Amino acid sequence: MAERKSESLRDAYGQTLVELGDRDPSLVVLDADLSGSTRTALFGKKYPDRFFNVGVMEPTMMTIASGLALGGRTVFASTFAVFAAGQAYNAVRQSVCYNRANVKIVATHGGLLVGGDGGTHQMLEDIALMRSLPGMTVIVPADAPTTRAAILAIASFDGPAYVRLTRENLPVVTDGQFALGQATQLREGSDLTIVAIGAMVARALGVAETLHQSGIEARVLDFASIKPADEKALLKAARETGAILTMEEHNVLTGLGTLVASAVATGQPVPMRQVGVPDLFGESGDPWKLLDNYGLSEKHALDEAWALLRQRGKVS
Repeated sequence: MAERKSESLRDAYGQTLVELGDRDPSLVVLDADLSGSTRTALFGKKYPDRFFNVGVMEPTMMTIASGLALGGRTVFASTFAVFAAGQAYNAVRQSVCYNRANVKIVATHGGLLVGGDGGTHQMLEDIALMRSLPGMTVIVPADAPTTRAAILAIASFDGPAYVRLTRENLPVVTDGQFALGQATQLREGSDLTIVAIGAMVARALGVAETLHQSGIEARVLDFASIKPADEKALLKAARETGAILTMEEHNVLTGLGTLVASAVATGQPVPMRQVGVPDLFGESGDPWKLLDNYGLSEKHALDEAWALLRQRGKVS
């Protein structure tokens, strides 16, 4: 399989913000003193009168964002995921979601791929926190083209949204097709379904390719739209392939795997296995080695896939 080029999701976000700013004079952007890292600085350079750096006050940023949105503005607010979903959680809940404010929270530096910043900054619970908030849309893109499409999508409706981006560049694995509430099928298959998000989508495709070489065809679904979720695609996959493996760079107890398990258990029960971060905090280290060390390697996912296939009687 040819090596895929990698691109920055953060750059795609910053560039798309500028594009949206050109179209919509009511759009404003807020950041909490991390605009160089989040790439909102690109918007701030072109539209300084519509860019606000509130300093290291993430809850305050969310409150200001809500006020601006309730005053008729479309608002994008960015910082690292640990601050956006963690430090500012109550402000997001009370000011943004309770008021159905038109605030788009784009959080960078999610997951283990923060690398050397360590466990204090490697946010592994944000999908669970944001998905639990009434009215909140949650998106985890797999690559730069999907990031661009997702930012355009959330800008098109009135209401809160949370988008989780990585610090590291990710391989381009999609053609940028994205729609809220719809999973994207990246590979056909009838023996097994792999449902993945974010950085794990490329690894899911690697697992599927390895299985293909052994005569096993795995369907791969990019589940970038976490909420609203495409339960129809999940039930169809369960019915047609008979087993599901989930892959996520998130606490395995509360993320994609639990979402899929709930839908499948109530609608089309099939054997399932989940690949994700154990119930642990992260640690400092090389970003990609951390994925492997915490059980998110292609090898471990492949082992789980074979276990599911044996359970189904597809292989001995």
